[in-house]
Amino acid sequence: MSQFENSLVWFRRDLRHTDHAALYHALSQSANVWCAFVFDTDILDALEAEGVSRDRRIDFLLASVAELDAALRKAGGGLIVLHGSAAQRITELAAELEVQAVFTNADYEPAAIERDQLVARQLKKQGALLLSYKDQVIFEKDEVLTQSAKPFSVFTPYKNAWMAKLAAAGGDFYLKPYPVEKYLKALAKPPARLDHTLPTHAQLGFEPSNLQELKIPTGMSGGQALLDDFLGRIGAYGTARDFPAVKGPSYLSVHLRFGTVSIRTLARAAMQAMHAGQGAAGAAVWLSELTWRDFYFMILHHHPRVTEKAFKPEYDAIRWEQGPHAEELFAAWCEGRTGYPLVDAAMAQINQTGYMHNRLRMVVASFLTKDLGIDWRWGERYFAIHLNDFDLSANNGGWQWASSSGCDAQPYFRIFNPVTQSEKFDPDGKFIRRYLPQLAKLSDKRIHAPWTATPDERMDAGVTLGQNYPRPIVDHAQARERTLERYAVVKKAE
Repeated sequence: MSQFENSLVWFRRDLRHTDHAALYHALSQSANVWCAFVFDTDILDALEAEGVSRDRRIDFLLASVAELDAALRKAGGGLIVLHGSAAQRITELAAELEVQAVFTNADYEPAAIERDQLVARQLKKQGALLLSYKDQVIFEKDEVLTQSAKPFSVFTPYKNAWMAKLAAAGGDFYLKPYPVEKYLKALAKPPARLDHTLPTHAQLGFEPSNLQELKIPTGMSGGQALLDDFLGRIGAYGTARDFPAVKGPSYLSVHLRFGTVSIRTLARAAMQAMHAGQGAAGAAVWLSELTWRDFYFMILHHHPRVTEKAFKPEYDAIRWEQGPHAEELFAAWCEGRTGYPLVDAAMAQINQTGYMHNRLRMVVASFLTKDLGIDWRWGERYFAIHLNDFDLSANNGGWQWASSSGCDAQPYFRIFNPVTQSEKFDPDGKFIRRYLPQLAKLSDKRIHAPWTATPDERMDAGVTLGQNYPRPIVDHAQARERTLERYAVVKKAE
């Protein structure tokens, strides 16, 4: 006999119907299980307040929710799709369906935790439960601690403990998929009064973006296709991932963000490749990157203040550039008008596609904070608005790493040189030429720093500094000296 007669699964950032913790637990414990997704106005209104009228994430969600609905219908159920404040709509739906429990997967962001606590209180008043499960990480919260039972603040020992915990459980215990398929008979069709089509862009308050034009794969099928493609070249990942003009990354980050693939599936694939021998080195590096993701979720759980403050408190004493001049510098960075081609090409990439290569995220973040002296929080917020794969914990962790204020961050005196980074990781200028076609005719030597080209070289290439390409807005050598002075307050505190 089932523990619950009626239950509801609340899908959020887990848009798949396989290897899904909450769905598995609901189906295996309930006689009837409905499924729901809410286009949450608490999130969407915040985007509109930022002046965002087109957002590729909306298109990605609409396509992925549609695929999930089709898969659930094929299995005998369907997806109830709502639009409004998620906390309110879910509690109302739970009452209308007379469910005894709402099953969902844990979300570790502060605002999400507050929302879920509110929902739990409201459901309790209705005589129902909110049951939450680990799904988007391999290890969460306090599962990986130091020998003195404290959270880690340095990645490498965390990774070693992470791997040891995985091995101690038999290697695949934490990576096994949830056998959802065995219990699908408990799926319930949406009641006729709640069974309607997806909302349109206009109903959500947005316009269609260029996601389809970019041919970014969506939904479970898109995630699987990207994984299949990546596994064929995973062996080269360790080196290829650093070169933005090379097909090196998995491109699965947006699918991890919205849960159209399971983290267990990816970690299991990495482990299998490591043990198979072929591609082992690249697979080990990729698994390490997946572990960084768990690490940043853990940091956010134990130190939620990092969303506003530096992980290392002494770094909040840094005096960042302020006023109109700082705003002008920031605008130039946002719009790709810094005069440093690799930085500008990277910003063109995020502005045009919503994606930025990981190496370039480090380069542009270092440039903003250490060449321009702009507060890392400005850049973090810009990425939050524009990245398809925006994830609070990883985005915050990356920005604090670049500004040296975070846990296990690069030392403050390590300042990326945007020209040497360009020469090393885009040696033939292929990436730059793709996003800055006005520089395409410059030689491989000059394209990294157009101001070093002779007047004749620039004329032959059709490049006029200050007209079709800006002069550098800052001298890197001078900026480095200013940064070392700016960070002197940190040195004194150490």
